[in-house]
Amino acid sequence: MNSHCEYCGLRYEREPGYFYGAMYVTYAFAIAEMVSACMATYILTGNDSSFILYATVAIMSVVLMSPFNYRYSRIILMYWLTPGLRYDPNVKKKEVDVKASA
Repeated sequence: MNSHCEYCGLRYEREPGYFYGAMYVTYAFAIAEMVSACMATYILTGNDSSFILYATVAIMSVVLMSPFNYRYSRIILMYWLTPGLRYDPNVKKKEVDVKASA
């Protein structure tokens, strides 16, 4: 992930340890993915007695989706779950206007 926004310069890392809270969002993603994958496996195979099958499907779904979980759990934490942090698309324009008027 980038450390700063290329457009407005927003620093993505707010404080040391800030993204530990993203682990809770990742956990919710992982549970939803495992349940969905296991339900799809049951619908497709009809087999409800193979623990190894469901354990493999659940683990593989989490492993394959981990890049998605990593990136989007941080984004959800930063933009939707953090009060006081708002995106302003005109930040760069405001900085230019302030420098021009000075």
